[in-house]
Amino acid sequence: MTSYLDFEKPIAALESRILELSDTADEGALDIQAEIEKLQVKSAKMLSETYGKLTPWQKTQVARHPERPHFKDFTAGLFDEFIPLGGDRNFADDQAIIGGFARIGNRRLVVIGHEKGDDTESRLRHNFGMGKPEGYRKSIRLMDLADRFSLPVLTLVDTSGAFPGVSAEERGQAEAIARSTEKCLSLGVPMVAIIVGEGGSGGAVALAAAERVLMFEHAVYSVISPEGCASILWRTGDKADVAADAMQITAQNLKKLGVIDRIIEEPVGGAHRDPGLAIAALSHAIEEEFVELEAYDREELRRLRRDKFLQMGAL
Repeated sequence: MTSYLDFEKPIAALESRILELSDTADEGALDIQAEIEKLQVKSAKMLSETYGKLTPWQKTQVARHPERPHFKDFTAGLFDEFIPLGGDRNFADDQAIIGGFARIGNRRLVVIGHEKGDDTESRLRHNFGMGKPEGYRKSIRLMDLADRFSLPVLTLVDTSGAFPGVSAEERGQAEAIARSTEKCLSLGVPMVAIIVGEGGSGGAVALAAAERVLMFEHAVYSVISPEGCASILWRTGDKADVAADAMQITAQNLKKLGVIDRIIEEPVGGAHRDPGLAIAALSHAIEEEFVELEAYDREELRRLRRDKFLQMGAL
C-alpha cells in the first residue's frame, strides 16, 4: 500500500475512490468500468502535474519517502553479482555504510553506499544511514582495493548526514570523513557518485567527491538539512520550507551551479512508485558514465576531479 505525503492528499483521495469502485466492479454489482477509467486518467494527470512543479521542500519529502529504493534494492536490481566486504580492520563493521565487489555484465567494480533500512528493526540496525567513523574507514579500505586492482568505484549516497553522537566524535568522525573525501579525490580509477535520496553534509561528500556526480530527479543534496538550517537562522524548524528554497538543494538547481553533472529521471510520482523503472534508468546512466571515463588515464581522472571542485562557485 502506497504511503502518501502531505501534498499528495488530493491524489490519495482520488486513488482511494478508484480502489473502492474497482472492488464494487469486481463484485459484479454494477458496470462502472468507464467511470474507473475516467478517474484513472484524472489521477494520472494530477500526479504528473503535481510532480512537475514540486517545491524544494516537497522534493525533500520525496527524497525521504520510506518506500524509496535503498542500497539493498539497488544492489539486487543493478548487479549480476555483489560480494559484500565488512569491517574497517580497526574497530567494527558499520552497517550504515555497505560496500564490496560487484559485477554488471562483464564490468567489475567496487560499490559503496548508505543503507537506511526499510522497517523499524532494519533502520535501527543500519542507524538510519548515518555513517560512523568505522563506516568511512571501511570505505577508504574498499577504495584502496579498487585502486590497487584497477576497478572503477560506484557510490550510492543516501544519508541525512554522518552520525553526530559523542561516541563517533570520540573515534574521530571528522578525521574519518576528511580522509574518505581525500581518498575519493586521489583515486586513479574512474569514480561515479550518485545521490539517490538525501545527500546530507560531509557524510555525503565523503562518498561523493567524484569526477562524475549524478542525482535522481527528486533527490536533494545540501550542506545541512532544511530543518537544521531553519533552526540556526530562525530558531525554529517551522521554516524548513523557506530554508529549502533558499539553499538550492534540488538536482535542477545543483546542475545549473555545476555541483552535479547529470540528472537521472524518475518515474512519474517518484522512484518509490516504480522502483524497477528507476533502477533501469540508473543502470543506463552508470554504463554511459563509465564507458566515457574509461578513456582517461590515472592522472587525467585526478585532474578532472580537481578541476571540477575548484570551479564550483567561480564567477
